[in-house]
Amino acid sequence: MSTDATPNAAASVARPSVIQLSIKEKAALYAAYIPLFKEGGIFVPTTREHRLGDDVYVLVTLPDDVQRYPVAGKVAWISPPRSTGNRTQGVGVRFPADEKSAQLKLQIEQILGARLASDRPTQTI
Repeated sequence: MSTDATPNAAASVARPSVIQLSIKEKAALYAAYIPLFKEGGIFVPTTREHRLGDDVYVLVTLPDDVQRYPVAGKVAWISPPRSTGNRTQGVGVRFPADEKSAQLKLQIEQILGARLASDRPTQTI
């Protein structure tokens, strides 16, 4: 008979939040994409509270594309409510280093093309 009083570790692990992100215009994609991260990333507007390093599962839909791209990423930065510069509240999600995310990054960069070199402000860092 076991007398181990430690709680079940699996029961205490929080499940990642699932967020659907539908981006309908190239300008919105430009504002949300994070090329700063080697694997790429995306800004997700949300009022849900997150912490740095939280796992998030994002289903991304790109402009003129019916496919939903699943991303099991991590929160890499947070834009809190009422942040400076009138930034939208939300989180920056870093893509994982996997093949699906590499394909998504390539797809986003093909859609944005020359806009990637723009100095227009974005929702990102």
